[in-house]
Amino acid sequence: MQKHLPGKAPFFLPVKTLTALFIILAAATIVTASFKNKDAAVNGNINPGDEKTIADSIASVKAFMQVYKVLKSPRCMNCHPAGNVPLQGDDSHLHAMAPKRGKDGKGLYAMKCSNCHQPENTTGLHTPPGNPKWQLPSSEMKMVFEGKTAHQLAIQVMDYNKNGHKNKQQLLEHARDTLVKAGWSMGGGRKDPPLSYSTFLTVWDTWINKGGYAPKS
Repeated sequence: MQKHLPGKAPFFLPVKTLTALFIILAAATIVTASFKNKDAAVNGNINPGDEKTIADSIASVKAFMQVYKVLKSPRCMNCHPAGNVPLQGDDSHLHAMAPKRGKDGKGLYAMKCSNCHQPENTTGLHTPPGNPKWQLPSSEMKMVFEGKTAHQLAIQVMDYNKNGHKNKQQLLEHARDTLVKAGWSMGGGRKDPPLSYSTFLTVWDTWINKGGYAPKS
């Protein structure tokens, strides 16, 4: 027999109310448990509990951290400076000839990139590397790598309005461009990027195909 305090009427919740409360508490427990995995959702836009998406985001970020090492190496960063003068050398100092970016990224006035950078490398140590496409990004979309964190650079590369208006397929193809590939064959006296070109393609493709996620800021 249920007892209650003298002078107080027993307090009972209707069965429907108890059932509703139980459902709410159970749901809250499930959501809380699911959000334990939310740290893996690096962009904060993954539905908690979507295990495949979370796994893809982790793989994507892991791949980008390898991509980042290449993009921040002198072979890439020297042509993606914060200012309008390209960088030079393994220590990424300002270009000795002080050429300017220009509107199209190919130089300004008589100081055109192609004046020194021929279609092929010039013979000798520390001589101008060559490529038919040699240039900086245009002044309208500078694609700066210098000074960027991994988070900032990943966001920039995946932003259609900041990456030269490239969609997913075009980004994948860009890594195969002859100017990008030239980073691994710039002539004597220069270090190659920290990954081989084939490894770079693998991690680049993985990063983008798994969602193009950015590491946490």
